[in-house]
Amino acid sequence: MKKLTIQETAEMLKHCEDVHILIHRTPDGDCIGSGYSLQAVFRQLGIRSKVLCDDPIPKRFHFLLPEEPEEDFEPKCVISVDVAETALFGGLEERYGNCVNICIDHHISNREYAEYLMLEPDASSACEVLYKIYRAMGVTFTEQITKCLYTGIATDTGCFKYSCATPEAHIFTAEMMKEFPNIRYDLINREMFTVKSRAQLQVEIAMFRDMEFYFEGKVTLVWATLDICEANGITINEMEGLTTLSTQPEGVQVGITVREPKRGVYKISMRSTDYVNVSEICQKLGGGGHVKAAGCTLSGTMNEIREKLLKVVEPAL
Repeated sequence: MKKLTIQETAEMLKHCEDVHILIHRTPDGDCIGSGYSLQAVFRQLGIRSKVLCDDPIPKRFHFLLPEEPEEDFEPKCVISVDVAETALFGGLEERYGNCVNICIDHHISNREYAEYLMLEPDASSACEVLYKIYRAMGVTFTEQITKCLYTGIATDTGCFKYSCATPEAHIFTAEMMKEFPNIRYDLINREMFTVKSRAQLQVEIAMFRDMEFYFEGKVTLVWATLDICEANGITINEMEGLTTLSTQPEGVQVGITVREPKRGVYKISMRSTDYVNVSEICQKLGGGGHVKAAGCTLSGTMNEIREKLLKVVEPAL
């Protein structure tokens, strides 16, 4: 594995051919914005590319997808964006896990699985890293590229509320807004952070009602189980964005959201509000992420999951 600079990455991307772009399962705004902005850049350069994800792209992100149909072709180059480890490829790991040529990421827990790695762990998002790469490449920004990058930066910073919102994230966003003033950034924010279906609101009510508090209220635990989803006519893939519920109560240091994509399998999203390094905690459970936002996947019963989580969280408080 060789680590790349921004300029080195820019030069490599200019000379790619027939690219498969991989983003992580349970896609969020940053990986979607990263993947489809890169595809738009490749189209501008006349390079064939295709974005691949093991899960469907949520409907609220469809405005970022290209109008042009994607071609089927065998890749000569494989690039991952916003993916810290190959397990996050999901069902695509078997084919692509050992053949990623370039990884562009911002997760401090990156497993260095690619042939070449462009990693900026202090960046707010993968889209922030890609913004610098695109400027170094000298590509012409378009409305689609700008919407993709803005969405990725905004979602990974919680609309610029999180501590990861770097000065560069604000500066780059301001530069894009000045260049494309007619984009309705306010409507993107509303769609990303405000609008919820009635079913989602019912699930939130249930999660708030059953929220668990531990260690004198410093830790919260909320569950988005299949039973709750089925009772409210919602799929588990529609539960993205609920990770902020766990950190809303006063005095919380660590908020834990547990989703159940299939029976007995739980995806853990852990958030820190202050000093606790949740990346270190999740690494002990086979996962990873950022200091303030990390995750892992566990199997077992709800009681077993609860016991595992509280056991590793308590010493970090």
